[in-house]
Amino acid sequence: MLKTRIILFAVCAIFIWLIFLLPKVVVENESQLAAGPEASDMNAEKTSAPHASTSQDILKTIKELRAQYVSGTEDQKNTIFADSLADLYMRAGQFDSAAWFAEEAATFFNTQESFMKAGNSYYEAYTFAMDPEKRDLLATKTRDFLGKVLEKDPKNYEVKAKMAMTYLSSTSPMQGIMMLREILVEDPKNETALFNMGMLSVQSGQYDKAIERLLALTAVNPNHVQGQLLLGVAYMNKGEKIKAKAQFEKVKKLDNDPSVLATVDSYLQDLK
Repeated sequence: MLKTRIILFAVCAIFIWLIFLLPKVVVENESQLAAGPEASDMNAEKTSAPHASTSQDILKTIKELRAQYVSGTEDQKNTIFADSLADLYMRAGQFDSAAWFAEEAATFFNTQESFMKAGNSYYEAYTFAMDPEKRDLLATKTRDFLGKVLEKDPKNYEVKAKMAMTYLSSTSPMQGIMMLREILVEDPKNETALFNMGMLSVQSGQYDKAIERLLALTAVNPNHVQGQLLLGVAYMNKGEKIKAKAQFEKVKKLDNDPSVLATVDSYLQDLK
């Protein structure tokens, strides 16, 4: 059970509680993604339960804009609809559709901002994808768009860190690790890189390295809840139960989110 919970950290450093709180809809394969958002929406209808918390106003607006997008003929007008739909689908938690429309808009606008939006949208979809082939496709899409951003702004370490994480589920995981290391050489206090390197060290059983990275992270940002929690996991796996317990108690004081508290309490239970 402990191993299963540790694996949660592997989902590309997204916040632990997002796994429980955000609605998720993913298309089943590459052909559906290539076909556009219709396939995603059909899948969403079959799995409506995860979208129970989605505002009906948002869903209504999506439906209206989709109708205008489908019937539109003017490229610029349709692109504006696509950009708005990307935002709405993101708010609704339908990340595949959000990414598809963000790409449509980016193809027309051809700006750094639109590339960033499309890349981030594909990254969100990537972090929730379970099917390996689909993850590879979304990872490639993420790198395509964020790579355009990085070409113009090579010091954008947040973008570089996201790109690095997409390599970890590919056949070239070391490429991602090397990118994270490069970030830390240039920016030793980069929170995203420190957290991800700490996470990877926990996953590989290198707990001393994990503790070193996570202590550096929490020194930079003591309120980094995910880092503080993962530090507790590292202590726990190393067998330092007193430090682990103190760390988990610290997390409970930092965040009262029910999902976080439930996770911490389960770890504390294991320490008894």
